[in-house]
Amino acid sequence: MSSQALIFELNEKSFAQAALLNSHKAPVLVEFMGVWSGPCIALESRLTELAQEFPEQFVFAKVDIDEQPALRKQYRIENVPTLVVFRDGKPVRTEVGELSADDLRVLLRDFGVFRPSDEMREQARARHVAGDTAAAVQLLGEAARSDPGNTRIALDMVQIMIDVGHLDDARSLFERLPEAIRESDAGNALKGQLAFADLAAKTAGIGALQARLAAAPEDHDARFDLAICEVARHDFDAAMEALFHVQARDPAFRDGAAREMIVALINMLTANHPESAAEYRRRLANLLSE
Repeated sequence: MSSQALIFELNEKSFAQAALLNSHKAPVLVEFMGVWSGPCIALESRLTELAQEFPEQFVFAKVDIDEQPALRKQYRIENVPTLVVFRDGKPVRTEVGELSADDLRVLLRDFGVFRPSDEMREQARARHVAGDTAAAVQLLGEAARSDPGNTRIALDMVQIMIDVGHLDDARSLFERLPEAIRESDAGNALKGQLAFADLAAKTAGIGALQARLAAAPEDHDARFDLAICEVARHDFDAAMEALFHVQARDPAFRDGAAREMIVALINMLTANHPESAAEYRRRLANLLSE
């Protein structure tokens, strides 16, 4: 008999059995949520996918705070989403706000729920960042052989190919992945990187653009193209500064292209850098309201 994902919707009566008692057997992750909240729905979707990936290794339980005010009061829920982890009948960890898929995997690993191949992926990422890309590729190959079902390994390979400039190979591998993976948070982020890499290849290049700006600081075309290049090399902060500079001084530049790119980058950052995305979103709102 195959294992099943443990996903429940809880009320005041079922909470003791489904959450507290089950927490003696496995970690129970309770999301206190509002069905009207986008971040709540996004977190629910990610936790559902993880519960399906790790069947019977943890319990995912949902509490609608509007339908269950007593539970909201009992656990002092002030903001949603709020994720509370229960072990041995007690709350042992609380996270307020939306969490990315990677954040959730780190949290689950703290409670013993993880895939060994993900640890190999982390080791490979560290090797790549340290400059030993060959060793990183070798580790990812070993991880893929040990766990063929872990599609995130292929996404890591795509990322490395983008980083080293093998865009055609990266695009080819990415397009062979299942649609569900391509449309995941990580998949969409890679899709955005590939798009910006293509755009960057059509510019004059970072060196030439920086020289133009040194001679003419208000050359908005050069600054906008420089932002594209900064995204392509993953310096999102530098890209955002360039785009906000253009947006503040010339909101109508290329029919609002700076604002549109800021929004696109915020969407790219939301999955893995939600705090940065939220800060840029606030900054854009303030600028547009001036």
